Amino acid sequence: MPDGPARLDIDAGLAHLASVDPDMDKAIERVGAPEQRRRAPGFAALVNIIVSQQVSLQSAAAIWNRLSAPGPVTAATVLALGEEGLRGVGFSRPKIRYTLALADAVVRGDFNPADLAAMRDEEAMAAITALLGFGRWSGEIYLMFCLGRADIWPAGDIALQEAARVIKGLNQRPDPSTLDVIAEPWRPWRSVAAHLLWRYYRDVVKAGATTGVDGFQ
Repeated sequence: MPDGPARLDIDAGLAHLASVDPDMDKAIERVGAPEQRRRAPGFAALVNIIVSQQVSLQSAAAIWNRLSAPGPVTAATVLALGEEGLRGVGFSRPKIRYTLALADAVVRGDFNPADLAAMRDEEAMAAITALLGFGRWSGEIYLMFCLGRADIWPAGDIALQEAARVIKGLNQRPDPSTLDVIAEPWRPWRSVAAHLLWRYYRDVVKAGATTGVDGFQ
């Protein structure tokens, strides 16, 4: 079973955050409950994460739409496309390598995405980051959005760092280590905190309403 709560629960998580952190309580009052975003787990979701690495949401969506237009994205269909086919739908050279390596591992039986659901958080993270092209952020995104794990914390995410800076009234954006310390009281619902901060970043920080210590002036 996964560490902490088995499944992400937005309402329970928000109640905890509001009870342990007055700044998060104010953030909840400001933007409301974030939507719980989920993706179906499996090979296609892992490929989608590769597609999304270091590109805009619009670019990632365009590439994914071209890749998935003929039908389901599976290890077999990816291997059939090969380098030329993946390049044709917009994959960069590194992403071609990562995607073909993933598909090859699945076909050979060296990696089965279905096995991740039964693993504890750190075990699943280790299995994902052992794959070519998958760093910690990629593993965190998969555990949070595809497996619904409740206490995942992508401290390296710039949007989370910037939202935390505003909510906490900091003079500069916290680095991942500092953000880990800030988020410690939010256990075991840091995934809910991440959902909330992403919403706060979208609705408040990007909108320019960032004056005042707590971001509420």
